Amino acid sequence: MSDEGGFDIYTDGASRGNPGHAAYAYLFVEGGAVVLEDSGYAGVTTNNTAEYLAITHALEAAAGRTAGDLSVYSDSELVVRQMNGEYRVNKEHLRELKAGVLALVGRFRSVRFVSVRRTNPHIAQADRLCNEELDRRGA
Repeated sequence: MSDEGGFDIYTDGASRGNPGHAAYAYLFVEGGAVVLEDSGYAGVTTNNTAEYLAITHALEAAAGRTAGDLSVYSDSELVVRQMNGEYRVNKEHLRELKAGVLALVGRFRSVRFVSVRRTNPHIAQADRLCNEELDRRGA
């Protein structure tokens, strides 16, 4: 991954219960191939928080790899529409998470947020990583 190039990022957040034990995951995809994947435990929180944390951690990781163009794909229509300014963010903790994402967006030439179906193979893989993370934690 180059300083000037870009790539696609697929993110997912999951909670077992809402709120409940939660995890996030992301994949970096270049030319259709997964070049990086990561996941983490988000604590006991809501699914929407986990979705925002997935994007946050993905953008933090991407900042060390490129300053170029990114496309961030998520199956959370709510979060994508909030990031694109189509929906208001009514909950304070989500406003703070969105502000953090927007601060990270400034590190790149461009970032676009795209809603995709849960059946997308890369989203399905991110979902699997979330579930594996939760299983490791006994959640």
